[in-house]
Amino acid sequence: MTEKTQESSEKTKGYGAKDIQILGGIEAVRKRPAMYIGSQGFMGLHHIVYEVVDNSIDEALAGFCDKIILIIHKDGSVTVKDNGRGIPVDEHPKLKIPAVQVVLTKLHAGGKFNKKIYKVSGGLHGVGVSCTNALSKKLHVKISREGKVYEQEYAQGKPTSKLKEIGTTKDSGTEITFVPDDEIFSETVFNYDTLVSRMRELAFLNQGVKIEIKDERTNKENVFHYEGGIKEFVTFINKNKNSLHDVVYLKKEKEHIVIEVALQYNDSYNESVYTFVNNINTIEGGTHLSGFKTALTRTFNTYIEKFMNGNAKTNGKGKKDLKLSSDDVREGLSAVISLKIAEPQFEGQTKTKLGNSEVKGVVDSIVSSYLSDFFNENPAISKLLMTKTINASKAREAARKARDLTRRKGVLNSGSLPGKLADCSDRDPTKTELYIVEGDSAGGSAKQGRDRNFQAVLPLKGKVLNVEKARLHNILKNNEIVTLASAIGCGIGDEFDISKLRYHKIIIMTDADVDGAHIRTLLLTFFYRQMKELIEHGYVYIAQPPLYRIKKGKSVQWLFSDEQLKGVNKKEVSLQRFKGLGEMNPVQLWDTTMDPVKRQLLQVAVEDAVEADNIFTMLMGEEVEPRRKFIEDNALEVVNLDI
Repeated sequence: MTEKTQESSEKTKGYGAKDIQILGGIEAVRKRPAMYIGSQGFMGLHHIVYEVVDNSIDEALAGFCDKIILIIHKDGSVTVKDNGRGIPVDEHPKLKIPAVQVVLTKLHAGGKFNKKIYKVSGGLHGVGVSCTNALSKKLHVKISREGKVYEQEYAQGKPTSKLKEIGTTKDSGTEITFVPDDEIFSETVFNYDTLVSRMRELAFLNQGVKIEIKDERTNKENVFHYEGGIKEFVTFINKNKNSLHDVVYLKKEKEHIVIEVALQYNDSYNESVYTFVNNINTIEGGTHLSGFKTALTRTFNTYIEKFMNGNAKTNGKGKKDLKLSSDDVREGLSAVISLKIAEPQFEGQTKTKLGNSEVKGVVDSIVSSYLSDFFNENPAISKLLMTKTINASKAREAARKARDLTRRKGVLNSGSLPGKLADCSDRDPTKTELYIVEGDSAGGSAKQGRDRNFQAVLPLKGKVLNVEKARLHNILKNNEIVTLASAIGCGIGDEFDISKLRYHKIIIMTDADVDGAHIRTLLLTFFYRQMKELIEHGYVYIAQPPLYRIKKGKSVQWLFSDEQLKGVNKKEVSLQRFKGLGEMNPVQLWDTTMDPVKRQLLQVAVEDAVEADNIFTMLMGEEVEPRRKFIEDNALEVVNLDI
């Protein structure tokens, strides 16, 4: 036995078929895929990739893997390869079949339930790779383990060949290649950028693990390897922002919970806090986030008393008059909180909210202790942060007064509606739509062309305020923003209440030119920063007015993209390029853009929250250089340019 083979054998010792526990079969997965992977569309398709990658990440968490390769092939298949121990291949003591076959064909089967094998795991339910297998037209597994190489084929979750030994090797690991089943998925084309986002995130969260992703369709390739872990994650989040200090980082273990926190303040008015448990993005927060917020607020308020004693003139008040809120201390904060827990309890609508009650106190005590020491040891940074939070508190008070003023004017009252809003007659929010249009001309066409039963129209004058550069009290001084907020009915900022939403479709309908694109971006910035729940619940849409009108004799055809235009014989037709909605009469606007039967709508969703935050900061923020670079890098890709 070679030295390398002996080392491989030592790695796999204690991890075999006997450690694979079984809790069920996979027949139900093909019958009800959405129950297991969320959907049979875009998100579900990519989820089956994540399930395979998570197996490799679990090997990394256990200390046996430091390299993962993900490849999208030209034929639409995907390969995930790691250098872990390799899935066990010996015979399972109860089922008398190879352990790898148990893992790939039995639901709730794997080593994740055995804490001697995996202390922590993202795949706690054990449905991961078996779901991928069940929902794949074909799956091929190749295992390098204890000096030998094995392979097996599957189709729609069932083995089509026996596990066979095909050679020898000095390496160890698992390689799985699969083709998504088009009988299950409405689309089977993988999106490179979506997979890149998750691979980058996993590399940040698993310090030192190298993750390579390749797309053979386009020859794109990325390598993610972060020795700094979540410290580098926070640096990435703040890359287009003006940071106020170096990243603050802590890592502690208490009561068998490993807690990592990295944070850094910038001079913006928005917070970017991301939380993870065993690499799972807990987008709904939970007890770990609650503990962090409590610790942050208390520590700032404790230190602020000391700070205020010597700086009373700075604020113009005595220390007893100032009490920072949780929102105050999170203004301009970028942070990543990552926990490793043996038995996490997830809850919430999407099962991405941590419910372990003991976690809040543990996170609270660790973060409080660390930050107290940090503030005392770094007086210059502390003074800077205290000044920022005091200013945030002043702005919050100014926003309260501005809100009260607008209420007294009757603008933000839930019972009052703006005069320029042409409302619909139906009052059921699930059936109604609000079209936000630019200018009186387009507004007039939309009001005349709409169905008054369920479609409301709100014309806006000019370009709305760029909220990326403004605090709430200044936002509330903008007439167009206040008009929009009162029409939607949910309030704004920290008083936002989605239960008061008056329309379940909020449709941005702007001209197909540069000005229209700018207004659309300003509106999306407003919704993302001040009414984010609207986007998260899928209530925000973008209308798709036609780009071209083609007339041949008495026949008229509308085209919505340049791709459609390529197929037209242009010499025999009359071609008109539309830039403004006002160029269409009410009947044309209804037929092309507002009729639910014929129209095309784009639903706004956040697939990558970190990248979305970066894009809004880059396009709409104070820093000019990142925006200039973005324009330079993408200038040659512009198709339609208004001059």
